[in-house]
Amino acid sequence: MSSDCLFCRIVAGEVPADVVARSERALAFRDIDPRAALHVLVIPREHHADVAQLAAADPALLAELVELADTVAGTEASGQFRLVFNTGPTAGQSVFHVHGHVLGGQDLGWSPA
Repeated sequence: MSSDCLFCRIVAGEVPADVVARSERALAFRDIDPRAALHVLVIPREHHADVAQLAAADPALLAELVELADTVAGTEASGQFRLVFNTGPTAGQSVFHVHGHVLGGQDLGWSPA
């Protein structure tokens, strides 16, 4: 855990979040600035800076994030969703604790950015 990491503080219960699902090693909560009808973040409970670092360190935990995203989308978006991981500030990552954006609940169309 990193004491200056917002998502580590959410995992620790120090910062409130609207949690919609959880697993042994992951947490899913609503984004505070939603960009779609369904916009939930899936994060590992342990700190990893980005998805590439997580994949290298613990591929099973990355798979658990994807499974949790699928569970959330199954409950809230008829199982249809987009899962986006931003890596690095120029790609849009603003919190450096890996998190996947689960987007759905509407026709998303396609936009590369």
